[in-house]
Amino acid sequence: MHPLLSRPSRVFLYILAWVVLGTALSAALYFFHPRPGIAAVLVGLPLSVFYGFVCLSAWWVCRSTPLKADQTVRAASVQLGAAAQASAVGVAAATLWSVFLSARFGIGLDRAGIVRDCVFLFVLGIGAYLISAVAHYLYLAFEASRAAERRALEAQVAAREAELRALRAQLNPHFLFNSLNSINSLVGGDPEGARRMCEGLGDFLRRTLNLGAREAVPLSDELALVDRYLAIEQVRFGARLAVERAIEPGAENCKVPPLLLQPLVENAVKHGVSGRVEGGTVRIEARRDAGRLLIAIENPVDEDGSSRKGEGLGLENVRRRLTVLGGRDASLDARQNGTQYRVQLTLTAVEEAAR
Repeated sequence: MHPLLSRPSRVFLYILAWVVLGTALSAALYFFHPRPGIAAVLVGLPLSVFYGFVCLSAWWVCRSTPLKADQTVRAASVQLGAAAQASAVGVAAATLWSVFLSARFGIGLDRAGIVRDCVFLFVLGIGAYLISAVAHYLYLAFEASRAAERRALEAQVAAREAELRALRAQLNPHFLFNSLNSINSLVGGDPEGARRMCEGLGDFLRRTLNLGAREAVPLSDELALVDRYLAIEQVRFGARLAVERAIEPGAENCKVPPLLLQPLVENAVKHGVSGRVEGGTVRIEARRDAGRLLIAIENPVDEDGSSRKGEGLGLENVRRRLTVLGGRDASLDARQNGTQYRVQLTLTAVEEAAR
């Protein structure tokens, strides 16, 4: 089906355009060979609208004969042949219509006049059809360009999703390795703690699977997952691990990529708490600022432990995910200030839609 015919509004505008051309044709016929004005209009307008639909056949001719560098001669010959055929159809329709008007209403020309009109209309018809063919080639080129852009965009999105899936897939094995080591260390000295840790790990992994399947989640869901993780680690560290939260009201409703905070908190526990005899406090902050969501995770480090600044797999994973997801609209800044190591995420503040 011709794309023009898919919408009534397009058909209406197309007919209107050919009515305007028909008005011009009627004037040309009137001056080409003197005749009553009504006769010129009754021939020019209906013929123009009819021939306008004949010119739509160029759509199928253009599709079957695409313009290629090595086939321009063939395409030109095919279009000239199609133009001659289409113009012949238009001339035949004009002849029959003129004869009908002359026989039924006495409006028209003699045979010599009709022949002159036919020659004139045949030449005009070829030109009109070729213009229609050019317009169709341009439309097909535009559609091909749009299709190529869509394919490129789809390929880009597929590549981004594949990279994100690969980055997410790194998280669970990494966390599981650390957790199983922790459980193994508790089995001998604290069997009850090991059991609680296994239960917490199962609950944590269920939540991870649920969140990981979504494109974005409220910050409150991410914080709940972090709480499950910290509950597991507190079985291991006990009083050595303290947690502080400073979440600004309203920030919890903002959407964030799933599984974004847990690897950062894990990084803070692993590099900031586990290596200190006295342990430490992991502080989690979140607030909104001028359309941005600022999330910070802070943990203590030994000032002289320059070789362990918290740079682990989790931090690098989050950096790469933000690069894929947000570009300039999302960033991660990590720095050590004395005995505190602080990681700050900057995201666009987009609230979760009301359910």
